[in-house]
Amino acid sequence: MSVFTRSQADREALLLPELVDLTAHHRANSEGYERILSSLGIAPNADFATIADLPWLPVRMFKTHDLKSVPDSEVFKTLTSSGTTGAGASRIYLDKEAAGAQTKQLGATLQEVLGGERLPMLMVDTIGIIKNRRSFSARGAGVLGMANFGRKHTYVLDENDRPDVEAVKKFLAEYGGKPFLIFGFTFMVWQYLYEVARDNGLDLSNGILIHSGGWKKLIDRAVDNTEFRRRFKEDTGLTRIHNYYGMIEQIGTVFLEGPSGNSLYCPDFADVVIRDPETWEEQPVGKPGVIEVVSTLPRSYPGHVLLTEDLGVYNGIDDGDWPGKHFSVLGRLPKAEARGCSDTFSGAAA
Repeated sequence: MSVFTRSQADREALLLPELVDLTAHHRANSEGYERILSSLGIAPNADFATIADLPWLPVRMFKTHDLKSVPDSEVFKTLTSSGTTGAGASRIYLDKEAAGAQTKQLGATLQEVLGGERLPMLMVDTIGIIKNRRSFSARGAGVLGMANFGRKHTYVLDENDRPDVEAVKKFLAEYGGKPFLIFGFTFMVWQYLYEVARDNGLDLSNGILIHSGGWKKLIDRAVDNTEFRRRFKEDTGLTRIHNYYGMIEQIGTVFLEGPSGNSLYCPDFADVVIRDPETWEEQPVGKPGVIEVVSTLPRSYPGHVLLTEDLGVYNGIDDGDWPGKHFSVLGRLPKAEARGCSDTFSGAAA
């Protein structure tokens, strides 16, 4: 069952009541969230006519506040961003139900491009990244989360973070004749898979690449998304390439690049709002603004409507590979602006 089916009008009609209920659920169950909304003057019975009218939290609130909508005794898993503890790391609390739901919906989203069966998997990372379960970094969590969708895992890097060309060749000899999954963070995929495949004449034409992470390091090498796709196609035969955008603060929800590239799409249980950074009104197609991500998944913590610190732009609505809004991420907000977005809230939430 595809999760890329809803037109924007259907999405608005179906998700809005769910999101209004979620907002009420979090107000009733999270004291911190209720305090924030009350101090912003949002009445408990407030009316929200559209998804864009719903109150948002700046994503960095999860770095400075403990926000959860389940009792401590029901917390099944606590995720932290950026692999650090204490200040500067988001803390996301999942109960058993939420942990199950996020895994299930991530699976449903990726199934759109991977099909129904678990494929042999090339991990563009080192096995060392997942060995220390106690101090999981966001990168380690990403690798482990994706590992569930493959089998016969082969790591592209050895224990010393050097490309293991023989291991990749062996994997391709055994599994390269049929569809196989490749996962990694964008910069590492370029540096350790593309360059190694090009230099060794490796055929990746049956691969399906899922990758994520910023383009900053690649832009320094004059490689953008279009160039990334072009070079992989020309030099390795790899054409099925899907970037995705997601964050630990909305775990289980990923915005997936469509087959023709250069646009990210919302699964049926999620949406995106691009806001003008000065007026906070929703931007029209083609005009950049701050990305707000919306998802019905977060029930155990109030992360259903989040203002990110990223800039993005709508590329179109209901006119792309899949229905709904499709958009691009343009980069991070300048630090001062990102702080400004959340300063509005710091007094409210104190």
